Amino acid sequence: MDVLTEYSFWTVALGTAMLALATSMIGTISVLTRQSLIGDSLGHASYPGVIFSYILFQSRNPLLLMLGAILAGYCSYGLVLLLHRQSKQSLVNILALVSASFFGLGMVLKQYIQGNEQYHGSTQAGLQTYLFGQAAFIQKDDVLLISLVSAVCLFLFFLCYHSFKLYLFDEVFAVTVGVPVRFLRQLTMFLMICLIAVGLKVVGAVLMSSFLITPAVLGLLLGQSYTRTLTLASLVSVFSAFFGTWISSVISGMSTGPSIIVFMTVFTLLAFVHVTYVKKENHRA
Repeated sequence: MDVLTEYSFWTVALGTAMLALATSMIGTISVLTRQSLIGDSLGHASYPGVIFSYILFQSRNPLLLMLGAILAGYCSYGLVLLLHRQSKQSLVNILALVSASFFGLGMVLKQYIQGNEQYHGSTQAGLQTYLFGQAAFIQKDDVLLISLVSAVCLFLFFLCYHSFKLYLFDEVFAVTVGVPVRFLRQLTMFLMICLIAVGLKVVGAVLMSSFLITPAVLGLLLGQSYTRTLTLASLVSVFSAFFGTWISSVISGMSTGPSIIVFMTVFTLLAFVHVTYVKKENHRA
């Protein structure tokens, strides 16, 4: 329990909680618009952008690495759209192909800089954490960047909140009453890519999509309105972020991202059991 009195723990906990709060809300949009697989693809595809940014600048500045991840995310999304328009393959197949290809490229680039003498004098410590996340490598600059990006994404989300509600409720009706649906789609993609890019060091490229999907699924299972869905998703995500960060801090070698995802998954499974079995049994009785 001594870790709860440490400044470093609360700094990291604040960063992960802010990230979890923002991703849980934006994640409800991706789930309701059936773009969950796109979020997963973007999470994997952002990894080579981090490595390429390091190769280009030979710096682990979190802002530069985030910009590299954003660029890679948009490149992968553009490639998905191009292949989907030009080929007869399903979107699921294209997402799987692009996701695996970009992630493989990131692993190749990581091996390249590890064995290249040109980068021998540059510190590479911490780059491996972008795969699974690790609180031990999170610095104050990382937390400030995560908090800033998360706050901006939340501001943009609530600025367009009523438009998002209409868009998610009925897209045709939203277009009829003048809601800029195309802009909302582009904004959603922008918010997803930014949150994924800034959260890679905390959660890792492999599990980043779970931050978007898992709390949103729980909120949709238990929420009877969009407002309640957002409330439940945000509560479980912040709670999981706090305890996941605590577990990874007190247990040596435990990664932050997987720890947080485990808590989110357990709560979501409990919600599924409650809705599927307990609630049905009570209804029958």
